[in-house]
Amino acid sequence: MSLTRRDFVKLCTGTVAGFGISQMFNPSVVQALEKFVPHVFWIQGQGCTGCSVSLLNSVHPSIAKVLLDVITLDFHPTIMGSEGEVAWGHMTDVAKEQKGKYIVIFEGSVPVAENGHYCILGEKDGKEYTMLETTLEMAKNAAVVVNVGTCAAYGGIPAAEGNVTGSTSVTKVLADNGIKTPVVNVPGCPPHPDWMIGTLVYAINAIEEKGLEGGLGEVVKILDSEGRPTPFFGENIHDNCPYLSKFDEDEFSKVFTDKENCRYELGCKGPSANADCFKRKWNGGVNWCVENAVCIGCVEPGFPDEMSPFYEAG
Repeated sequence: MSLTRRDFVKLCTGTVAGFGISQMFNPSVVQALEKFVPHVFWIQGQGCTGCSVSLLNSVHPSIAKVLLDVITLDFHPTIMGSEGEVAWGHMTDVAKEQKGKYIVIFEGSVPVAENGHYCILGEKDGKEYTMLETTLEMAKNAAVVVNVGTCAAYGGIPAAEGNVTGSTSVTKVLADNGIKTPVVNVPGCPPHPDWMIGTLVYAINAIEEKGLEGGLGEVVKILDSEGRPTPFFGENIHDNCPYLSKFDEDEFSKVFTDKENCRYELGCKGPSANADCFKRKWNGGVNWCVENAVCIGCVEPGFPDEMSPFYEAG
């Protein structure tokens, strides 16, 4: 079974019969991908590890299925068994063998002040490797860069006003240094597990079908102007909110315990946010931000500064 781009979009938007919108992918899709199992390196910079935690909440395919069958995860600081020079050496050795063919995933932003020494990732043969140096080295030899979380994609909280580390996004670091490797941004604080797994599924399948260059070309086609996959980030939250009619009728909640009316005046940033949270929902489809609080626009490049204060109408 081969997943076409059209099938993938249907799957992501919940129009494939028999498969729910939240954290549910067709098992045959995952099985088909096992013919091409890419090497993947997950690099963590300035962040809270929340993107990794969110990934581990993937329901179907399970995270075990993803890690053991869909990809070969050669490096992930949080979940791997080895550590220190053994782990770092394994990553660099495999990356050298797989030059131009591996996928590198970045979580967290990149501090560039003081030559990047605010964030040291590892050490080998007495040499320390900064997030800045590692980002440049791993990205330039990758087939594709996937930035998970708003910190890696756009700078996020570490790059907010007042930061002294020169923190910035992986996207900007690569652009400033002339690295042309294709970049896919999967923002969110944190991203939904579907957004991360679904993006990998699409990229892997496209490469399997059309080869490395052709497959990456297909991936680029579905990205918006901010580098986000449109199947996940192509719809405005406010325009699709179940409380939209209340907004149109000027019926606004005054307190968070009022779950009947629109939350715009409590600070909801749904009008400025583009993601499918409203239909995909979170926590296995149990709820989503606007049901219990407000949207804080965490998938947008301006987060958090342009979305602050969170609890005041924009």
